[in-house]
Amino acid sequence: MRLVSLVPSLTEAVAVSVPGALVGVTDWCSHPADLDVVRIGGTKNPRVERIVRLAPDLVLANEEENREPDLAALREAGLEVLVTEVRNVPEAFRELERVVAVCGAPSPPRWLDEARAAWSGLPVAERRTTAVVPVWRRPWMVLGRDTFAGDVLARLGVDNLYAAHTERYPRIPLDELRAAAPDLVVLPDEPYRFTAEDGPEAFGDTPCALVAGRHLTWYGPSLTEAPRVLAEALRAGRH
Repeated sequence: MRLVSLVPSLTEAVAVSVPGALVGVTDWCSHPADLDVVRIGGTKNPRVERIVRLAPDLVLANEEENREPDLAALREAGLEVLVTEVRNVPEAFRELERVVAVCGAPSPPRWLDEARAAWSGLPVAERRTTAVVPVWRRPWMVLGRDTFAGDVLARLGVDNLYAAHTERYPRIPLDELRAAAPDLVVLPDEPYRFTAEDGPEAFGDTPCALVAGRHLTWYGPSLTEAPRVLAEALRAGRH
């Protein structure tokens, strides 16, 4: 089977589960690091003509990461597109199992079983921590309602203060974020590459935790280590 992936998480999942099946991936697909296939542009601006020329049997996409006009153009060109929807950890496992099966994996891969075990064995948080989770700056945007990353943090004892917002990624002025008085500011390194300087500059003395976006927002093999790595980063940020 010839596959094109428009989603970095799914690229990694398929690459390690069905080696050799991928013929095209986005410029943002950074894992596995040694993946040597055709690059077809970004997640939001894929080169449709290049994908069509690759003649894949299936294109893997996600309803949040990819734009519907691009997916419609691929379908109009005669390609089959599988669109995933992932808003929480259980949905991630269901969709990953569906994807690897459709892509030709003979059975659920070992890493998927290990990831399920890692997330099902989480200890109960001794105390909850409130947080704001910026994903962009200039303008400031944060995690809002119904997001995979928000669910990940909630399972680790961190409650997103904007989880009840009407928007999934609202724009919130910085002075309002400060006034929300979170216990912690969680700063991922993608999609905006926050650094250690961003926290003190914007939020003063409020504790900040720098986390890897791959562990916070990707659903794939990184799920096996995400609970441990994120918990360590969050713990370091609180102190």
